[in-house]
Amino acid sequence: MGICASSQITGRGGGIMKWPPTAMVVDLDGGLQEFRKPIRAGKILSQNPNCFLCSSETMFVASHVPHVPNNEELQLGTIYFLIPTSKSQTPLSLQDLCALAIKASSALNNSLFWNKSGWFSGRFPGGLQSSS
Repeated sequence: MGICASSQITGRGGGIMKWPPTAMVVDLDGGLQEFRKPIRAGKILSQNPNCFLCSSETMFVASHVPHVPNNEELQLGTIYFLIPTSKSQTPLSLQDLCALAIKASSALNNSLFWNKSGWFSGRFPGGLQSSS
């Protein structure tokens, strides 16, 4: 799919700020969970029993979406999606892929905030905080 997230951002004042890479999981509603340390797929799936987890790097149009195995650790810097199990045997359409890309883009944009002075100040799910 090719969705990629940078671990740095340029503030409005021109300074570059960095934060540690995270494994990102976009849920069915477009919410974003970020994990600074590797976490097993099974832990995510235990909280989402009617879903499977897939990596954005293994999604291709007209192909079945490979499931991330329960015992596999999510890789930092990668975006994952929770997909309903009802779609597990359906090849991915271009429309579905575009919808997931839009959902990921929206989730990533919603995780970033700018304060009044123009500097990045973010709050991430799971207690991650931006560093200034």
